[in-house]
Amino acid sequence: MNSPVNLDRRQVLAGGGALIVSFSLSDAFAQDHAGAPKPPGSLATSPYLDAWIRIDADGITIFTGKAELGQGFKTAFQQIAAEELDVPFASLKVVTADTLLTADEGYTSGSQSTQYSGTAIQNAAAQVRELLVGEAARRLDLPAETLKTQNGAVIALDGRRLAYADLVADNMLHVEAQPKSKLKNPATYAVMGRPVPRVDIPAKVTGGAAYVQDMRLPGMLHARIVRPPSYGAQLTECDTSAVEKLSGFVKVVRDGNFLAVVAQKEFQAIKAMKALSRAATWKEQPGLPKQDDLLAVLTSLKSNDKIIFQQSDPSATGQRTIEATYTRPYQAHGSIGPSCAIGQFVDGTMTVWTHTQGVYPDREGIAEMLKVPLSSVRLIHVEGSGCYGHNGADDAAADAALIARELPGIPVRVQWMREQEHAWEPFGPAMVTKLKASLNDSGKIVDWNFDVWTNTHSMRPGGAGSMLAAQHMAEPFAVPEPKPLPLPAGGGDRNAIPIYKFPNAKVVHRFIPAMPVRVSAMRALGAYHNVFSIESFMTELAELAGIDPVEFRLNHLEDKRGREVIEKAAKEFGWQKGQKAPPDRGYGFAFARYKSLAAYCAIATEVEVDRETGRARLARAIAAVDSGQVVNPDGLANQIEGAIMQSMSWTLYEAVTFDDTRITSIDWQTYPILRFDAVPDRIDVHIINRPGLPFLGSGETGQGPAAASIANAIANATGKRFRDLPLTKSKIKGAIDA
Repeated sequence: MNSPVNLDRRQVLAGGGALIVSFSLSDAFAQDHAGAPKPPGSLATSPYLDAWIRIDADGITIFTGKAELGQGFKTAFQQIAAEELDVPFASLKVVTADTLLTADEGYTSGSQSTQYSGTAIQNAAAQVRELLVGEAARRLDLPAETLKTQNGAVIALDGRRLAYADLVADNMLHVEAQPKSKLKNPATYAVMGRPVPRVDIPAKVTGGAAYVQDMRLPGMLHARIVRPPSYGAQLTECDTSAVEKLSGFVKVVRDGNFLAVVAQKEFQAIKAMKALSRAATWKEQPGLPKQDDLLAVLTSLKSNDKIIFQQSDPSATGQRTIEATYTRPYQAHGSIGPSCAIGQFVDGTMTVWTHTQGVYPDREGIAEMLKVPLSSVRLIHVEGSGCYGHNGADDAAADAALIARELPGIPVRVQWMREQEHAWEPFGPAMVTKLKASLNDSGKIVDWNFDVWTNTHSMRPGGAGSMLAAQHMAEPFAVPEPKPLPLPAGGGDRNAIPIYKFPNAKVVHRFIPAMPVRVSAMRALGAYHNVFSIESFMTELAELAGIDPVEFRLNHLEDKRGREVIEKAAKEFGWQKGQKAPPDRGYGFAFARYKSLAAYCAIATEVEVDRETGRARLARAIAAVDSGQVVNPDGLANQIEGAIMQSMSWTLYEAVTFDDTRITSIDWQTYPILRFDAVPDRIDVHIINRPGLPFLGSGETGQGPAAASIANAIANATGKRFRDLPLTKSKIKGAIDA
């Protein structure tokens, strides 16, 4: 390689004759390679094989810049590498996101981990295997095609065997990946495509150390934050004398409106936090909008409007037209374990263990906040108990760094309290969608109009201004300007462009820069509400046309794989034209292709409605999914099951509440979620495997279809259409009694 390389992010670890190098390419490198075919997946930005695979006397280690968030990809990546390297699954170790060890793969979001990182590992492993065979051929003086790989070794026809560790020489794997890899034939797979128990589950179900909340480092101290009571509140007075007399007290850390206390033990820290909270005086000002009319609030705010899709066919005209408006409230991630992080400042380097979804962007924000070089900050991902998007994990990481800087050499654990998580995490943005469509005489949609109003769907770090600690400092960092996320993935407009084909269509994204409450990325971003709206409206249109909802969707869908997913879900559910559900029950159906470029998912549901209370409960959900080539079918089924359960909770229960000054949904009573007594009797996931085809992101593909299918089933059960989320029992009861 003759072009210059930016080594700001280069880390070298030597050992056992192996070398691992992780870095980001400079613009010069990209320009030198302009026009050349790119390696697949994340190899395009981190092209060296030893950034992904290390082989030494201790075994084989796989590296990924993605963070395990409960998706199960750590198991899937281990399967992928084991398959392509021809080694036992259990012999591999997988290292996830760490700014000292792994490639910079940005955020773990958008159901892209397997699509990008998994693809990189698959192709890197195949090329490493080819290099090992080539080296064995050279040493044995045999044609490479006469050799085979098995159980971590290259084997000749005469039985001679060279272990991978013996074949690896210095820098042997420090070569750029090729655009094409000699991948194994899927027909020969022994590990991929088969169910493998997830490697992260045992500790989680046996009380082991599974999460960052469980971490305990030698000599570790415990910290708690005293957050302002509301957005914009100013700390005017704080007498710490009583706090300093408490047992186990170590230090009060104050920087402007950032206020924290450190103690020797955790409960001591909690007691000190409560005392410090009583000692603090805050000046508050009302600044939140009226919650009771979300539609009016959002549509009255200034928006930057952009037509994101339009097509016209004047020859196609409709005779029957309907309109509908759908709303989604601000919703919380509601992570079961409140956010937690550990910081330690040693010899000028700040190390933070965190459940962030982006160790490299988080490092940038913390380095900016501390005003130190990037090289002085290391972020290590550790799983957290709950995530689902940009929750409080990055903020807890910044808290830990700011406090640990005041106590050099000592690890400091910061654990948020439940009310802090609920009040201060960045919420999933509220949304309003307005739809209008016309049917012709044969019941086909000939004109489609879709408008969506919403805030930005990502305020992740990068910059320090995205973190609460930096915002609350005496010299605060400004909150970055909110921006829409670009299509084709999109943010608030994700899945706003329907996959169905209409002769006339117009889709408008009305982006609202003002953020009445703190918002950022929540699982599926805008796709959850957009698919809920589109798929609810499709069933409304089917009813207007007098056509079965499944047939109606197929009448407007050309995508072959999409049609197969719809047909599979309908068949497995036992869907029939003209069917009638049992009394007080209803059937619903919905479909989408996530981001219009990732996995396909269709879900048929049966919902029961208690007419006395209005309570709706999902009784049965039957899903079909096509996510391309399947690595671990059990893992994929877990993802769809989890999406259905979480979407059910959003759809039936969840909404952030606030008055004119404070967030008021600060616990599980004021922010209810799905409980065990509402768990469906049955969820079945039917997978359409596509061996040899690209991996398609599937972690969020079920979110939107589940919501719409449930809403359609409730409408079928009650004869009433509900368009304002969540579909609470009070809303349903009110409609039934009206």
